[in-house]
Amino acid sequence: MSASELVQVPPTFGTASENSLLAHIQVLASDDFEGRAPGTPGEAKTVAYIEQQFRRLGLKPGNPDGSYVQTVPMRGQHATPRFSYQGGAQPVQLRFPDDFVAYASGTEEQLALRDSELVFVGYGVVAPEYGWDDYKGADLRGKTLLMLINDPALPDPRDPSRLDPAMFRGEAMTYYGRWNYKYESAAQQGAAAALIVHETKPAAYPYEVVRNGALAERFSLLDDGTADGPPVPGWIHLDKAKELVAAAGYDFEALKQAALSRDFRPISLKAQASFEVSSQSRSLNSQNVVGLIEGSDPLLKHDYIIYSAHWDHFGIDERLPGPRSRQIYHGALDNASGVGALLELAKAYQALPQRPKRSILFLATTAEESGLLGAKYYGNYPLYPLARTIANINIDGINAWGRTAQIENVTSGHSTLDEVLARHALAQGRSMAPDARPELGSFYRADQLEFARQGVPVLYTKSRSGYIGKPDNYAREVVDYYVAHDYHKVSDEVRDNWDFSGGLEDIELLFRVGQELAQGGARPQWYPASEFRTLRATLRAKP
Repeated sequence: MSASELVQVPPTFGTASENSLLAHIQVLASDDFEGRAPGTPGEAKTVAYIEQQFRRLGLKPGNPDGSYVQTVPMRGQHATPRFSYQGGAQPVQLRFPDDFVAYASGTEEQLALRDSELVFVGYGVVAPEYGWDDYKGADLRGKTLLMLINDPALPDPRDPSRLDPAMFRGEAMTYYGRWNYKYESAAQQGAAAALIVHETKPAAYPYEVVRNGALAERFSLLDDGTADGPPVPGWIHLDKAKELVAAAGYDFEALKQAALSRDFRPISLKAQASFEVSSQSRSLNSQNVVGLIEGSDPLLKHDYIIYSAHWDHFGIDERLPGPRSRQIYHGALDNASGVGALLELAKAYQALPQRPKRSILFLATTAEESGLLGAKYYGNYPLYPLARTIANINIDGINAWGRTAQIENVTSGHSTLDEVLARHALAQGRSMAPDARPELGSFYRADQLEFARQGVPVLYTKSRSGYIGKPDNYAREVVDYYVAHDYHKVSDEVRDNWDFSGGLEDIELLFRVGQELAQGGARPQWYPASEFRTLRATLRAKP
């Protein structure tokens, strides 16, 4: 049977679906849902709403215990840090959160770090496959590391105007460029603290995103068992980082240039850092929400396709001026829209005349904004065997700006899901393109990463280019405006000028891909060059 014969598209992706999608977003992004922060009344309302919709659509409880939820034990923390450094006669005090942000990665209510030597460590990367080691065996135990965000930006010897594709994937950000990795790397070195220098372009978001995130409650998994950073992880504003290195007699740009060499070695900044972090912590149980369509085939029903979208956002910040509605992080596109898409996909599957052969799990995750925690917890404690989970299709924000001639595959180059996506995009009269903004590192910034880390082939798409009937710069304008003005801000609200015609085409495309798999299509395989291929082999070898 051909791929096209495997797929039936119900007549649900039209005006009625657009109205239904918008209705879900309006509810989830409303003031009543209080910004959907984990462990708040906003979570309770959100979980209840998603569960209600799963029940209304006729989905079975997704947890084998008979419920629609998976409990995710977490710790919440509000941190108030102080940071100063001294390289001369007088200490320099920085202001939280305008100059820096930091928190305590442990459980201490009061943490004090005194006179920790400040050391510039370049990008803080150890990448044997690229012959790269920023540490060179230096003893960094107990020290405060100042590090750069993103990967080493190495020019291509054949074309210095571009980055070298043989090193850290050229224009694309790798996991080595992510803040998560920087903190993990610092912890492995035994550092006491790590400060990442924020620069908007290589970070892919303005400092306000870091600032706002630091003011919200920070979450971590209670039983994670992994060190996600040194005792004090944090960020420092670019201007303040320049002042810090200047006080040590260095030029910041010169240090950045030095960090682009394989021969780079850590540089002492001839200053001592001191931190005090006061934390208010609590334990809480947050929830992933799970609904199931059980497969109809007696053998294939034990295979699973997981559609995922995170439901959480940043809640309320009462320190912001203005009325209550201006203190709520509504998270309309990020990610009420993704949850709405998840519900529309479930509705489309339930509209089919026959159930799919393989089982489909619809997973709305918690605490994505705090480090993909809900997805990470599911990966650590799966409700169904990961070895029988053939694909994860993740949705994090949908296109609200009109139709596009192509779909961007953020996960391009990793698995045979590329071929499935390209085939069904063509059936829509569209084409598949690689990630148009690889420098943003989107692969490593959303829930599909945690499934990939477990060896499950993943798909994550965006529509950020090729808008039909729009000028060439339209995509950059709307996306860049959203990132600069609305992303992780209270202004991420429902807009009157949204056009979900393109978003619905994207949802239909993800439906087509999932249905081919669900109807018995070939199990996706990692490409040999993918960094996640060996994880799948390990997963299948497990009893």
